[in-house]
Amino acid sequence: MQDYKYAWLDRQAYPFTSRHLKIGDHQLHYIDEGQGPTILFVHGTPSWSFDYRHLIKHLSHRFRCIAIDLMGFGLSDKPKDYDYSTPKHVQVLTQCIEQLKLSDLHLVLHDFGGVIGMAYALDHPKQIKSICLFNSWLWDASSEPEFQKSAKILKSPLLPFLYLRMNFSPRFLIPKSFHNKARLKKSIHQHYTKVFTKASERHGPLAFARSLLNDQQWFGSLWQKIHRLYDKSILFVWGMEDPFVQPKYLDKYASVFPQAQVHKLEDCGHFPQEEKKEEVVEIVDKFLQQQVSATALASNP
Repeated sequence: MQDYKYAWLDRQAYPFTSRHLKIGDHQLHYIDEGQGPTILFVHGTPSWSFDYRHLIKHLSHRFRCIAIDLMGFGLSDKPKDYDYSTPKHVQVLTQCIEQLKLSDLHLVLHDFGGVIGMAYALDHPKQIKSICLFNSWLWDASSEPEFQKSAKILKSPLLPFLYLRMNFSPRFLIPKSFHNKARLKKSIHQHYTKVFTKASERHGPLAFARSLLNDQQWFGSLWQKIHRLYDKSILFVWGMEDPFVQPKYLDKYASVFPQAQVHKLEDCGHFPQEEKKEEVVEIVDKFLQQQVSATALASNP
């Protein structure tokens, strides 16, 4: 990685070694820190592996922490002409897992990363040890009133202008997603805006916006397979003041995983790992330690 290109990147906040995988004709950036049971982090939009930095710093003392930057995001390549559809991201995630020869995965997922990671898990349940999910969804929401309202915006011919020219998603939607905007410092916010320097590099976030409009039937097909994960250990950590992914989505998830651990963060928006970082680190660490202990007991009855 050419450091001069990322002069804005605070290496104290993100002190990790950059690594790359060749996926087709492009380079996918990821970090691989620590040793032990493997945690795979998958981010949403318009974020990248940076938003898991607090968890990785803490957990890498006992776990192998791998966090990818989806193609078109973070420090991965951002080709203008590329298939940024959500199913394509699932294919790329699968390639990453296979190239790195990963197994027995503890997944930590958020937003669209929840959809992508769960889609992988549904097709490879034997690869999954546990799942920690932050504000996300996995079903056809086209009948929901809030979707129908947002669909009018998503169909607007202004959408490409907003996303490509105004850098709309990281500049405006990230601050709006925080319940307490004071928690999003300018020095941190720039790590989400400056990663998309040029209009030609912003097609990834635009594609996710369009996915909300075009992929609802595919989301629904994933939900039809949710029974494949009923035996998995699940942790839900949910910002209850999320303006985009509302508490009723947590209720729907929890209804099919009654054994899951649920932590509701009342004074928190869409990014629990940023807004409530200390609390989230403690919750996730405790959950993962429980999973490791359970595995050890099962191996040595």
